[in-house]
Amino acid sequence: MKRSRVNEIMAAAEDMIQEFGFRLPPFAWWSPAEFKARLPQAQRIVEAAMGWDITDYGQGDFDKLGLFLFTLRNGDLRDLQAGHGMAYAEKLLISRKDQISPMHTHIIKAEDIINRGGANLAIELYGSDADGKFDDTAGGQVMCDGVPRRYEPGEVLILRPGESVTLRPGDWHAFWGEGGDVLIGEVSTVNDDNTDNIFREDIGRFSEIEEDESPRHLLVSDYDKFLTS
Repeated sequence: MKRSRVNEIMAAAEDMIQEFGFRLPPFAWWSPAEFKARLPQAQRIVEAAMGWDITDYGQGDFDKLGLFLFTLRNGDLRDLQAGHGMAYAEKLLISRKDQISPMHTHIIKAEDIINRGGANLAIELYGSDADGKFDDTAGGQVMCDGVPRRYEPGEVLILRPGESVTLRPGDWHAFWGEGGDVLIGEVSTVNDDNTDNIFREDIGRFSEIEEDESPRHLLVSDYDKFLTS
């Protein structure tokens, strides 16, 4: 993706987030230079990969296959392993009309996906085989706002604003905005996007950025490049 396109997506996301009355934390607004200057106090933000995240999954067509995310908070895997402490994470996402977030599951992460406003959120669901791999003949069961719901293989669950679903490891899912753009909340187990996303297709989690202009704000995938040089 070109940096100019990333900046455009970021600006549009800012407008939508504000429209729904949500406020991002102060570090969201740091310029790259300010982030670098604050790095001694911001190490936890970097280590936890908190912040802006815009991806086309390396496929070069964000409008068709892509997702906007902002990681608001993220715990520590060591706390999860110890069974106490900050074992949770929270994200804000925007799924655009008919924009696919591709079929995937997680090894560790369980997550609540919440429609925070806008259009309906469509989620296509499949179960796993005995080894946890994608199985196009398998269904399963999820919890929708505390109520169990069986799903058939390939069934599309529709979440209206205010509704949510709990997805566990082994629940394969893809999602998109149905009829419009959707603001999504995600509350989950500790999140590691480098190791815990298992995609059905051979695609990447992060985008390669072509630097045709300066960044508006840093993406989490920019931290190594811009904050260590």
